[in-house]
Amino acid sequence: MEVQQFAVIGMGRFGSSLARELMELGHQVLGIDKSEEAIEEIVDDITHAVVADATDEEVLRSLGIRNFDCVIIGIGDNIQTSILVSIQVKELGVKKVVCKALSELHGRVLERLGVDRIVYPERDMGIRMAHHLVSPNLVDYIELSKDYTIAELSVPQCLDGVSLKALDSRGRFGCSIVALNKPNGDVIIAPTADDVLAANDVMVMIGKNRQIEEFEEDMMY
Repeated sequence: MEVQQFAVIGMGRFGSSLARELMELGHQVLGIDKSEEAIEEIVDDITHAVVADATDEEVLRSLGIRNFDCVIIGIGDNIQTSILVSIQVKELGVKKVVCKALSELHGRVLERLGVDRIVYPERDMGIRMAHHLVSPNLVDYIELSKDYTIAELSVPQCLDGVSLKALDSRGRFGCSIVALNKPNGDVIIAPTADDVLAANDVMVMIGKNRQIEEFEEDMMY
């Protein structure tokens, strides 16, 4: 895995948890916040952490912000500041800019500014929680687009010992099993028709939302 350099601006709940996870994944992370207290809480957990005003272009320039592979703007309480920082990092030539949006309108403004990816943590968490509540076999759920989803589904007892050929999820439902996670930590990428499911395996599936829903309804209970 290639080590990448990330800068995370805003060390609130979203920014700090993201910064720590990027470190866990083996990358280099710079955390930036104007609050000394916020920086003190994370300074030992990431590569570098600095108290700085990210709305100041000269400060960002002095931190070498344009040299980072990706800058994530996680400012959570001030739309004006979020927009201003987004403008600054785009103008400084950052390769990839990801920004947390507080509302749909905020997101549309960020899109027009050229932000590469917009994240709606509260909305996305609500969607994922709803899916968890109605589907007991659902391990995780990522909405790729309005129509397509990646879902992790725990294999129920009724599918124990069933081969992927017999299951035929693609032929019957149109969705594909792209990986199998075993309880011992092994992962089978691109499993073949001869691979056999075992209870408590986790199937990683990709397909249209309705296809995965139909698969769950017909096969999981």
